[in-house]
Amino acid sequence: MIGLMVVDDEEGVRRSLRKVLEQDGYDILLAENGDQALALTREHHGRLETVISDYKMPGMDGLETLVEIGKINPEITRIMLTGYATMESAIESVNAGIDGFLTKPFDNMELRAKVREYNVKKRLKQFVSEQVIAELQKDGRMMAPRKRIVSVLFIDIRGFSGLSESMTPEELSELLNVHYFTPMDNVIHEHNGTLDKHIGDSIMGIFGAPVGYGDDAFRAVVSALRMMGEITVVNERMEQKGRNISVGIGIGTGEVMAGVFGSSRKKEYTIFGLPVVVAARLEKIARAGQILICEETFKRVQDHVHAEKVEFKSIRGIEKTFDFYSVLGEK
Repeated sequence: MIGLMVVDDEEGVRRSLRKVLEQDGYDILLAENGDQALALTREHHGRLETVISDYKMPGMDGLETLVEIGKINPEITRIMLTGYATMESAIESVNAGIDGFLTKPFDNMELRAKVREYNVKKRLKQFVSEQVIAELQKDGRMMAPRKRIVSVLFIDIRGFSGLSESMTPEELSELLNVHYFTPMDNVIHEHNGTLDKHIGDSIMGIFGAPVGYGDDAFRAVVSALRMMGEITVVNERMEQKGRNISVGIGIGTGEVMAGVFGSSRKKEYTIFGLPVVVAARLEKIARAGQILICEETFKRVQDHVHAEKVEFKSIRGIEKTFDFYSVLGEK
């Protein structure tokens, strides 16, 4: 049964919410303060889907509680409930990444509907990037294909086939989902990139579509550097298990066709063009721990990062001759 936790210092509110939300089949957990909520989250985080917390509570307030719960398990839908509905607290909640905001007193039917709505939006973000959702909501229609200048990033685990053969399904799932996809995807998101897709153990990120910021190439390179740092942290955590992972990264920049493509069965926002091929090829030939970027990317970031030119032979699938660079770090 899916778990939902109510955090409120008023016993009457906790009981009322439990009575209402049990109708939707939730297994309800109750906590009267932030510390208790964090303890229950750690104990039940595998089955806990939603947390509704009061804003004003003694000790740790609701916002602090929900932020800490997000650190324990970012997949939990976090909803703020308060009778102190001020613009300041609403903005503060949104900036902290809280998924929903409700006010007391609440209508039972509306509360149930809002909880379902926030959970659907939370899950939808796992299938469609937040940038794409925002653009669809803004336009109110499907995004027509158009040309854009973007930077494309590919990252891949080195020696993944051999690594996966030595692990149980549970160990492999933890390695990929917890130690690889989650931190790498978060880096793309934190640098305003669009998570395009996972292809096996490869991740494709787009910087500049559907929204461009003018410094897309720089944000792609900084993301790559941050990813290498995250991999170091991951390996330190896994060292006692006798495992570590290494990755290679490739980045290509240039004009692509970006938009929603697919059939009536399945559509997705993605891009097509030479920069995608270049980034994918660079990722394949990058050594473990190496970030390779194309010449166009280098031109756009050379004032901000240290990089050295690398000599290559011809690259499969690319007829044109390019210069490539290995990124050493930020200036």
